[in-house]
Amino acid sequence: MRIDLHTHSSVSDGTETPTELLATAQRAGLDVVALTDHDTTDGWAEAEDNRPRGLSVVPGMELSCRWFPADQPPISVHLLAYLFDPVHPGLAAERARLRADRLGRAERIVQNLVAAGYPLVWDDIVAGCRGGVVGRPHVARALVAAGAATSVDDAFTSLLHHRSPHYVAKADTEVLAGIRLVREAGGVPVFAHGLARRRGRVLDDDAVAAMAEAGLLGLEVDHPDHDAEEREHMAGLAKELNLIATGSSDYHGTNKTTPIAVCTTAPDELEKLLALGTGSPTYRD
Repeated sequence: MRIDLHTHSSVSDGTETPTELLATAQRAGLDVVALTDHDTTDGWAEAEDNRPRGLSVVPGMELSCRWFPADQPPISVHLLAYLFDPVHPGLAAERARLRADRLGRAERIVQNLVAAGYPLVWDDIVAGCRGGVVGRPHVARALVAAGAATSVDDAFTSLLHHRSPHYVAKADTEVLAGIRLVREAGGVPVFAHGLARRRGRVLDDDAVAAMAEAGLLGLEVDHPDHDAEEREHMAGLAKELNLIATGSSDYHGTNKTTPIAVCTTAPDELEKLLALGTGSPTYRD
């Protein structure tokens, strides 16, 4: 059985609709795929209605969070949430707040770039999102179309990174509060790509242990941004803290070069995850 538990559609910052994404998953030989768009469940209904026969879909989300260490700047943390109740009041309200902030942040980034002389048009970027919330990948694609960057990766490296003068920070959820919200909604929280150092500062093991004490249930061990040593460390930490160990591609369509199913989850780890989620069912035959 082949299982990929972290993918993004055009509902957030992927390039394929949920329907197209599921077709891609099936062509890649996956038996199970999770739809985990950023801070939204808007793709769930389409995924349930258009799921190819033989492919199981785990409804999920990637929640934008922050860890606040003592006497240091906050660290970005991505929390995968699976099988939660999408209408749980607390989590739904936080999701709406994050989406509104994400949209306003993207508009401020575009305003900064326009003020610096880059030929971007906010309304055109919004129209190109196909109903999704505008994020930095959408701005990156607009920069490529305008000839200001050679690729999405180049746009991030040159203009959209967190030290860029055009960058605007997000108002993310405090991660321990995010974990509690996901658990209260019957969901399974999993710490995504925890040692992806090329994305920025990462948490130490003590912080991960504090997350586990707050209710974290899994670690994303096998991820394209983890090297062999980092995967080994994360696997050991998952075992030490008695957490589920997942593997995922973090697929974004053509916004990234990483193919779907490049990293996968073991079937027994999936069974543990499914047994813990009580807020929403898996879509399956």
